[in-house]
This record gives sequence, C-alpha cells and structure tokens, in this order.
Amino acid sequence: MNTILTGLTFVQSCRAMLRKLIVQIFACAIVLTLGSFAIGALLTGPAPSAVGTLSVDFPVESIQIPAATTGATVHGWLSHGKPGYGIVLLVHSMRSNRLEMLSRARFLTSQGYTVFLIDLHAHGESSGDRITFGLLESESVAAAVTYLHHTFPHERIGAIGVSLGAAAIVLVKQDLKLHAVILESLHPTVEEAIDNRLKLHFGSYGSMLLPLMLAQLSFYLDVPIETLSPISRIGQLDTPVLFIAGTHDAHTTRSETERLYDAAQSPKALWIVPGAGHFNMHSYAGKAYERQVTDFLSKYLRPSKHSSLQ
Repeated sequence: MNTILTGLTFVQSCRAMLRKLIVQIFACAIVLTLGSFAIGALLTGPAPSAVGTLSVDFPVESIQIPAATTGATVHGWLSHGKPGYGIVLLVHSMRSNRLEMLSRARFLTSQGYTVFLIDLHAHGESSGDRITFGLLESESVAAAVTYLHHTFPHERIGAIGVSLGAAAIVLVKQDLKLHAVILESLHPTVEEAIDNRLKLHFGSYGSMLLPLMLAQLSFYLDVPIETLSPISRIGQLDTPVLFIAGTHDAHTTRSETERLYDAAQSPKALWIVPGAGHFNMHSYAGKAYERQVTDFLSKYLRPSKHSSLQ
C-alpha cells in the first residue's frame, strides 16, 4: 500500500512539475513575442534629428524635394563645384543623417565635384513615419537623382551610399541613369543583416530570434522581406559600381560583399579595407579612401579629364 501511495505521490509531483514547465514555456513564448514586437517597433521607428547649419567655410544651399510616391519631403544640402566636373549624391547609413557624409562632401568639393547630401526617408529632417530598410528610402534617392538630372542636365551623376544608403540606391525600381555608384558596407539580404546584428548582441543564440524579427518587420512594413534584399536587384544596376567593405566588419561580412560583387554587372570593382569594421570608411582609411574614390569617380564622371588626374 505504501508503495502505491509513493507511486501516486511521484506521479502527482511529476504532473505538477510538468504543468509548471508548460506555464514557464508559455510565459517565455509570450515574452519573446511581445519583445519581438517591441524590437520591431524600435527598429522601424523614425530617426528625426536637427541637422543645423554649417560654417561659412563650406557654403551649401538648403534643398527640399517632394518624394513623388510617398508624399514625404526630402531635405538636403547642395554644394556647387566646377561645371563639367560631375555631381555626387551622398546617402548616409541607418539612424543617421546627412552630417555623416560631410567629410566626403568636403573632400569631393575640393576635387571640383558638386555634391548633394540628403536625409533619407524618416531620418534627419526628412519626413516619414517609419524606417523601411530601403523600401521608402529608395524613393528619397529617386527624388534626389531626378532633381539633379533636371537641375544639371549636362552633368554626369554618381552616388555614394553607406549601408542603408547603399541599399536605398540599389532598391530604386526605375533606372536612375547614374554614371557611377559606390556602395559601402552593403548587406546582400535583410535576413543576414539582422542575423549578424542579433549574433553581435546575443551570441550564437541570437539566430533563434531571427524568425520572429523577420515576421515582425514584414508585419510593420507590410511587404515580403525578400523585396528588401539588395542582392535580388544588384544585377539590374546598370552602371559601373565599386564595392567597399572592411575585413573586420561583423555587420556585413567580407563573403557577403563578395557575393554582391559576383552578382553585379561589369564594369565593377571591389576594395576590401584591411582592419576596417562597419563604420565610416573615409574616417578610417583617409587618403587611401580618397585615392580609390577619386580614381573611380573621375574615370566615369569626367572621362575626358581622367588621364590628367592620374
């Protein structure tokens, strides 16, 4: 009899432990789900910031352009260079603004280029309710390039984009009719971009959160995630392109950049910067960056002057 009672007590204890475990698992699932919603909202939340004014040593003209399909207003600065020397659109990374590209703008204007620095959709002073990982940011790029073509009909136009800015250039649906593009620290797919960042914050366990994160992003942006992957469109970029990446970039790995390079049309070039991570390549590489960019842009934006710049 005692043996039977002991067995019943054991079974009851196991059932209680099982119920407790189920409750804990259910609670964890709720926390993870709610957490993913919160992180999704945080990731897609706008990044407004006051850009301010520049000192007199770098005069700029403030420009506001309506984005045709979104109704948002794109804010930017235009700095005039020498006629016939070409124009470069400068596009910043995620949760930043046009100030990130200021050192590049100063360097390029010293070379005679006209430069146009913009704030992407829902960044800086440009309007927008949500960051969209290139979806609506590409409309900012399209509006800026259309403005440049209309304002400078006889100039060749190039663009430099960093991370999200690079994705926004690639994801533009229409032909931008650019003569040169430089893509820095560009991810091939949104899945890899998010997975790499989750691993940086949570280690190898971070990848377990990836399905939830992707589902939430798709929910907030109301588009299939695949439509936000630059590698699906890089082959349609019909312009000379230079890819720049760092050997120590954990956000976008070297192999990911090489896949993008392989998928791109020719003419194309790849510069892997030793020791560089996922940060401002101009600040890191300095004169080496300027030599690479000058050589590439001058070749395609002002070919008649290229030989004199070597």
